[in-house]
Amino acid sequence: MMSVVICDSPAGASANPPPEALLGAWTGSAAFVYCRDLAGSLSAVNEAFARKFGRPADQLTGKPAAGLVHHDDVKSFARADDTVQRAPHTATHEQRWLTPQGWRWIDWEESAIFDVEGRIIGVRSVGHDITRRRLAEEQFHKLSSAVEQSPIAIAITDAEGGVQYVNAKFTAATGLTLETILDRELDVLREGHASEETYQEFRAHVRAGHEWRGELTRQSPEGRAVWESVRVCCLRNANGDIANLLVLRENISERKLLEGQLRQAQKMEGIGTLAGGIAHDFNNILAVINGYAELCVLNSSDPAVIQKSVREIKRAAERATGLVRQILTFSRKAEVHVASLNLNQHVRDLIALLAETFPRNITFQFALDESLAPLLADQNQLQQIVLNLCVNARDAMPGGGTITLATQRLEGEAVPGAMLRRHPCACLKVSDTGTGMPAHVRERIFEPFFTTKGVGKGTGLGLAVVYGIVASHEGCIDVESTVGQGTTFRVCLPFADALAPAAPAAAKTGDFPSGTESILVVDDEAPLRQLLETSLSRKGYTVTTAGDGLEAIDLLGRGEKKFDVILLDLNMPGATGIEVLKVLKITQPDTKVLVLTGHLSAEARTEFEQMGQHHFVRKPYTLDALGRQIRTILG
Repeated sequence: MMSVVICDSPAGASANPPPEALLGAWTGSAAFVYCRDLAGSLSAVNEAFARKFGRPADQLTGKPAAGLVHHDDVKSFARADDTVQRAPHTATHEQRWLTPQGWRWIDWEESAIFDVEGRIIGVRSVGHDITRRRLAEEQFHKLSSAVEQSPIAIAITDAEGGVQYVNAKFTAATGLTLETILDRELDVLREGHASEETYQEFRAHVRAGHEWRGELTRQSPEGRAVWESVRVCCLRNANGDIANLLVLRENISERKLLEGQLRQAQKMEGIGTLAGGIAHDFNNILAVINGYAELCVLNSSDPAVIQKSVREIKRAAERATGLVRQILTFSRKAEVHVASLNLNQHVRDLIALLAETFPRNITFQFALDESLAPLLADQNQLQQIVLNLCVNARDAMPGGGTITLATQRLEGEAVPGAMLRRHPCACLKVSDTGTGMPAHVRERIFEPFFTTKGVGKGTGLGLAVVYGIVASHEGCIDVESTVGQGTTFRVCLPFADALAPAAPAAAKTGDFPSGTESILVVDDEAPLRQLLETSLSRKGYTVTTAGDGLEAIDLLGRGEKKFDVILLDLNMPGATGIEVLKVLKITQPDTKVLVLTGHLSAEARTEFEQMGQHHFVRKPYTLDALGRQIRTILG
């Protein structure tokens, strides 16, 4: 703005110029304009200024201009006065001025007013209200400071994932600056995803406009594993299209460590509970076996007593076998023989049987999705899930009620987050109208040997077994319950991607065939070796025994005997069954092998199958089943 010269009036230079002369062309301007003298008092204001400050012009003139300025801005106002006194006698400044609308930010452009002799006699200021701009700038500054100083790593990308901004925390956490990311063309969205398949699922989810949350692990610049809680959401433009992606990454490694410690503590507590329950049940079984064994000794001359005692001992052994299988299922160590099966049909078939045994005051209802695709599951274990849930529902309705079984297909957001893979799955709901459960019971129902039933009415393994079965099928289970209103269990299992071979039908029991072949029994349990040697010898086999893996390796290494079949225990001191098999493949590669084991892990099975070993018998076995399997592998 140019400095202004005011000509002297005829009365001389000492006369005060009128307001119109001071304001000049700004008198009718829409901008608010005022003039002040060298003492800082208002000497002239235009109509726009008067309206802005809510008072007539004659009430404003003579008032100190600084009286309208916010006390925090008075110093900057005074500095502007000093600036106008020096060439080029113009200044710009911004202060908060008091108006009827409150404090408003005003941008002033000022120029000096000169008389004809070149002396400064005042200052003219032209103002514009910039409150909105200043508030926007302050808001932007706050937001940018919050983002830049955030304790969470933040990145902003374009719609395709190209990085446009990273904050200081992101750089500190990853060691990557924006320049480094751009130079190397790094995809910051890819890091942490376990596979390309899961990454593409994530990208498809985000491209569809959905927010994505998850926990990912990556390596820190120092090479340590870092867990992060990651959240990615879409930022849209004025047209509603996705313009950018906002990526938030929070380090949760410490929380994960604490969770691991908590799980370990809970695991140890669970092991203690499990051990106590196992000891209780096995002590009962051993008491039966010991008692009837004593009867056999005391009544060795009475065939009837001996026969009855042996039958009871066999029943007790079968109970022990069932208990071991339940424990293995709970611990997810039991093998799962999956095949494609129809969930609805299995539910109907099992309920048809249960309806005959459940009390008549309990009714069953169905709400089955007939279009449900086949599952990939173990038939026996699926039946165990339905049976256990229905038995629990029955026990929760002592006065009778309704059990409802429903199936449906879940996909997309409806798939529970606890599923190992977020693919479409089948959901089985088992609901009752029983007593329901309080929260403290509901939190513990899947713990082993936890039961609210009376002594002798439940082992507390039923729901723990169900949990183990569901987990081994890569599914999930949850429960909703309200006291007095009933309970609903929800089991989600994956669909079958392809048909799996059905499990072979069980052989009929009976007296197994005899043979004349040579057999080597390798087992570190002496009574079991003696049992096999005696029973197989009576069937005509030539039996040799080895007390552990090292003894078997020594025997095979000498090559003094050739064997038709080797019965090989898996877990032995000295050398394992896998190590014995490796020696056998060198010394007697054509010899048939039957692996005997109480638990065959997936890793061990894979290793055996890589060596061409496909025949296994699970302990505890019956002599009849073992004898028939021997004849099978001998052809």
